[in-house]
Amino acid sequence: MKDGKYLQEKMPLLEAIEEYNRIRPAYFCIPGHRYEKGINGRWRELVGDAIFRFDLTETPLTDDLHSAEGAIREAESLAARLFGADETHFLVNGTTCGNQIMVLTAAFEGQKIAVPRNAHKSMLMGLIMGGARPVYFMPELLPGSGLHGGITPAAVEAMFRENPDCRAVIAVSPTYYGLCSDLREIGRICHDRGALLLVDEAHGAHCYFSDLLPAGALAQGADMCSQSIHKVAGSLTQSSMLHVRGDRVDRDRMRANLHLVQSTSPSYLLMTSLDAARQDLALSGAAMAEKAVSLAEYAREEIRKIPGMSCMGREVVGQAGVSGFDSSRLTFGAWELGLTGFDLKQLLWEQGGCDTELADYKNVLAIFTFANDREDADRLVGALRRIAADCAGRRETAGRAGEKEQIPPLPSQPEYVLSPREAYFSEKKRVSWSAAEGLVAGEMIAPYPPGIPVIYPGERISPEVWAFIETYRRGGRHFHGPSDLSLETVLVI
Repeated sequence: MKDGKYLQEKMPLLEAIEEYNRIRPAYFCIPGHRYEKGINGRWRELVGDAIFRFDLTETPLTDDLHSAEGAIREAESLAARLFGADETHFLVNGTTCGNQIMVLTAAFEGQKIAVPRNAHKSMLMGLIMGGARPVYFMPELLPGSGLHGGITPAAVEAMFRENPDCRAVIAVSPTYYGLCSDLREIGRICHDRGALLLVDEAHGAHCYFSDLLPAGALAQGADMCSQSIHKVAGSLTQSSMLHVRGDRVDRDRMRANLHLVQSTSPSYLLMTSLDAARQDLALSGAAMAEKAVSLAEYAREEIRKIPGMSCMGREVVGQAGVSGFDSSRLTFGAWELGLTGFDLKQLLWEQGGCDTELADYKNVLAIFTFANDREDADRLVGALRRIAADCAGRRETAGRAGEKEQIPPLPSQPEYVLSPREAYFSEKKRVSWSAAEGLVAGEMIAPYPPGIPVIYPGERISPEVWAFIETYRRGGRHFHGPSDLSLETVLVI
């Protein structure tokens, strides 16, 4: 595939490291392991030697991520043209740092930025670092599922009526569950008001390569978006990209923020994996996306045949602000069989030999990518059939849902008292969780997965929020954010 003067078949960074390894100079640089020679012997026996020769640093051939002029710059330029961006940057601190960069770039301290309540906790980190004041608004709720759907253009319009000075709107699209918002219309609303549209597209890099999937954020008017290439393509964990399009973004400020949040010792393994994954997407992206969708649709159809099992599909489009659905995501449950999503995920691991991405009260999420195969799909479906048959035969011991455990209602937005930055730098004290109701939170509490905050620092812990979190705490669920993971105690302002 030729893209102007850029040849997408090339892998500039990988090829530069190949050339460096051909020369194999005497090495007096960081890292200290000196190719494979300093690596633990057992590890070398397990994985071989070649990969360690790619763990290098800035050299005359391998370029410098923080001042790219050679192989890295060429690799980033190829990625920009592939995704339709004007500028792309490789990220070695994950989409977490990409989200932080977007927040830091869009608004100065004290300025407003609109944040949906389903935003990932990395957005909070950006608010703490930069001091922007969040204007929170709620995404819609899918009836009966317990899941957030999309953010609606009407909600964005309403937010701007009350906050005409808001500098940017954040959207999460697709969500963890593959649910997309109407970014095209939301982008139009933002741009009419001189604001930026920033998209956490961690789960959507594959959306640019097939009409079977919703359109990508850049194609719908996003000014900036961050993508976890490792989540849906073939790069290594923690490798992501940040894309910029149009002339609304202050590029100098954005580049300064890249230096602020990225490691000064970037991993060449991660960057090379981005270069290689970009080439795969350029040459085979359509086939990769279509394979993932085909496998997930096959599994969805088979799961829906199992008595007592449910599986979400395209029927959600048009509901609760959902304008598109990533059908490579498989969200299923066995609530009618007396199983919570947590129960079902555990049974799939213990009895079915299947490790799924996450569970919530009602659902389990399995992510299909191009690297899955029909055997994986059949293994999942077969395990669900066996679990369903076992539940049908032993309904009295089916699980906690069979004892009438209910999905807790999502809490309303709590009272905003302090900005995240003000709260972060305020003096705090530790109190018993049982006595926390009515106090101002000094730390985030996010049931995990998927790591979405229920309470932000600086918000008052309402009775409704307290009851919601207490349900998770009593159930022994995992939390991100609180310093006391048991949540026996909590920090308050």
